[in-house]
Amino acid sequence: MSFNLLELKRGGFNPLRADREVREYRQAISVMNTKLTQEQLTQVVAEVERLSDRRQGELDRQQVEEILQELNLPTDLLDEALVQLRRREALDVQRRRQRWIFGGVVLVAVGAIAVGTLFNLQQQSLLSQVQVYQDSIALGKDDPSNLTEIDRRSGQTIYYRVTLQNAPIDKKLSLGCDWIDPRGTLARQNRWQTQRIDREVWPTYCRYQLNNAMITGEWQVRMFLGDRLLDDATFTVK
Repeated sequence: MSFNLLELKRGGFNPLRADREVREYRQAISVMNTKLTQEQLTQVVAEVERLSDRRQGELDRQQVEEILQELNLPTDLLDEALVQLRRREALDVQRRRQRWIFGGVVLVAVGAIAVGTLFNLQQQSLLSQVQVYQDSIALGKDDPSNLTEIDRRSGQTIYYRVTLQNAPIDKKLSLGCDWIDPRGTLARQNRWQTQRIDREVWPTYCRYQLNNAMITGEWQVRMFLGDRLLDDATFTVK
């Protein structure tokens, strides 16, 4: 152990250093007294060989200077060369770290895109299963009749009632209706979002106010889920 009473008298005793040396000494004694298994012995031998090879491959400063002299190179540039070498090694470490960071960012981005794509595919799959169970033209949202002819002079509201099946539970659907007059012109559009669906069979409707200015003849109404046509119906306005 490297501390003694003379150091204490001279004021050079460092208690932290002494404590560290005591711990290192005890650890060395513990390692020396440790019994090794055959597998551990093999590992120790391999490690000693590795350290020995590394030591043999290392050169001290004097050896490096002798090599430079043999190559007729100036030894006074050795320190600058070592600084440049350490700098390049540090730059290599930094580049590798940056590549790892960039790779991690790319993986996160790809993962986010994959999750988003999977979510969209799941949503599309759910929406593609929505179908129409039945539909009807009526003069009230609760009217069970299915009219084929309507008098425009009544001034009532015409309802296109549709019952959906396979509606996605706990979702809201974006629906729309196009009302087409006998000339093929889009006369009116309805766009709405359902309430949060709580059952697979879901009734909904769109409506159009009758008036005397309506063109007589065969009309058509079409219901859409997003851009997908769900169903359509025709009726005659008199």
